Amino acid sequence: MNEQVRGKFISFEGPDGAGKTSVLRAIQKRLVDQLGADRVMYTREPGGNHISEQIRRVLFSPENTDMDGRTEALLFAAARRQHIVSEIVPGLRAGKVILCDRYVDSSIAYQGAGRQLGEEAIWQMNQFAIDGLLPDLTIYLDVESAVGLRRIAEHRADQVNRLDEEKLAFHQTVRAAYLRLYRAHPDRIKLIDASQPLDQVIADVAQTIEQRFPDRFE
Repeated sequence: MNEQVRGKFISFEGPDGAGKTSVLRAIQKRLVDQLGADRVMYTREPGGNHISEQIRRVLFSPENTDMDGRTEALLFAAARRQHIVSEIVPGLRAGKVILCDRYVDSSIAYQGAGRQLGEEAIWQMNQFAIDGLLPDLTIYLDVESAVGLRRIAEHRADQVNRLDEEKLAFHQTVRAAYLRLYRAHPDRIKLIDASQPLDQVIADVAQTIEQRFPDRFE
């Protein structure tokens, strides 16, 4: 990345069931109302373009429960690299505010900690993929693992993927890794209590974004 980059990159993270996608969509609507649809871009990981979406289908398929942990981590990194090249960098150069549903912190939490591959090992592996590109701001929606899994069972049981089906201990390990990342990078990562009512979570996220970017991205 260089001085031609004029946009802002905001990632959204959280353990399963934190309400991340609902919050992100609400924030997207607010920013579109403020800035116009041509200035705001929603995307997701893994996915965001036709190549990365194909990798996503492989990663989340219930047929692939025997996937090796390192294979999983490499596929996430490969999807991330293509996503950066195809969507994120062009969007930033066009001056867009990019709202990304998950980014590299997810790999550190899920594969590094959850799959016990090593958080530092996954971080180092992803350096080749991200080439120094980190979000300007990461919104971390925190919720206790048991609460998150209960929300999944109650509200989107028909959309459960291979990772959602992991045992409670796996999700607790993932959450603990997210909290370590938050403590290690407090300038970039801001924690929001996602156990609150959805409207309050959305308000807290909006306030956090406004505090980080008081010029409203102008």
